[in-house]
Amino acid sequence: MKKIEFSKEEKAEIVSHIRQYFDRELDPIGMLPAEFLLDFFAEKIGPYFYNRGIRDAQAAFLKRMEDVADDIHLLEREEKF
Repeated sequence: MKKIEFSKEEKAEIVSHIRQYFDRELDPIGMLPAEFLLDFFAEKIGPYFYNRGIRDAQAAFLKRMEDVADDIHLLEREEKF
């Protein structure tokens, strides 16, 4: 799996959310520790979220394929000899 990377803008926004959470729920956290925390989550926890997204996409795709199969079945005509 490719390493999870964020653009500068995305990283800044996520770090801001991390810092706000720490300010509100825990002890204040600086910019650098928040960036390290984000990097840790992206490396160690990110794959779990990524894999869940893949499984959800696969389930949605399979459901759609079942719907298509049902639609095709409805197009069948009665065979009379």
